[in-house]
Amino acid sequence: METQTEQLSGIKELEESLTDTQKSIPSKYFYDETGSKLFNKITKLEEYYPTRTELMIIKNNIEDITATIGSNFNFIEFGSGSSVKTRLLLKNLKGISKYVPIDISEEHLYKSVEDLDARYPEIRKIPVAADYTEDITLPEILNDGKRRVGFFPGSTIGNFSKHEALSFLYRIKNLLCDGGNLLIGIDLVKDKEVLHAAYNDKKGITAEFNLNILRHLNNEYGFNFDLNCFEHKAIFNSDKNRIEMYLISKYNQVIESNYFDFKLNRGEGILTEYSHKYKIESFGNMIRDIFNIEKVWTDEDKYFGILYLSCK
Repeated sequence: METQTEQLSGIKELEESLTDTQKSIPSKYFYDETGSKLFNKITKLEEYYPTRTELMIIKNNIEDITATIGSNFNFIEFGSGSSVKTRLLLKNLKGISKYVPIDISEEHLYKSVEDLDARYPEIRKIPVAADYTEDITLPEILNDGKRRVGFFPGSTIGNFSKHEALSFLYRIKNLLCDGGNLLIGIDLVKDKEVLHAAYNDKKGITAEFNLNILRHLNNEYGFNFDLNCFEHKAIFNSDKNRIEMYLISKYNQVIESNYFDFKLNRGEGILTEYSHKYKIESFGNMIRDIFNIEKVWTDEDKYFGILYLSCK
């Protein structure tokens, strides 16, 4: 449940983004309980390669990954969701002191931790319900002198602009402290037809997921979005090497809320997400003042990369 301060902060953020020239909704609003469940369905789709490919990379390189990470550390996951990939790491990593999953969807977070408790009772779990894209404070119990290893899977870093990505990674570095490490997934540049299919699946689950962001805003902030008045659209912007996902208004309409109103023209799109695709070298150049790349694991087709970074 949001505090009044968090509610007002969210409204200010939404008013700025929905009254801008290019209207947008921050992608973190995808992840209410329904959105989290829909995203889990997306990860199982034939067309959606990132989750499947990342999991395969972890499975194929688990011994090398665990040996590289080492032991006697606190394991902190940013945007843990259902912790599917994390289960494989928790099963194989040795000497985890504490596992700290951080996720914005509180109910989904605690259900996942309950499941992990049953599977790995020997690992202490400290869930943190928070928006990891903002400044957060980790529990005092983590100030135990142990090395911190962050985990940021799923190519979520691609959902940030380059400026936002750097700001986020600086905050992560400060949370991991001196001597910390980060295991991060990045989606790599590939054929645009593969990308188009991944974000426009035949079953329409991605469209349902995209539209659910409006339902979330209706429930959370009293908007009156009619989901039948919008359609999903995902395109590849070759100039910026990114997928852009929109909700297109079918009509001229006025959207009202408990706090502010705004107009939409027929055919106008609300940007809900972009997903940058990287080359490993360009990603390394982007983060060179924050992290060093220590090791890289990829699949045969080089669709996806998992990078092990050390704090500078």
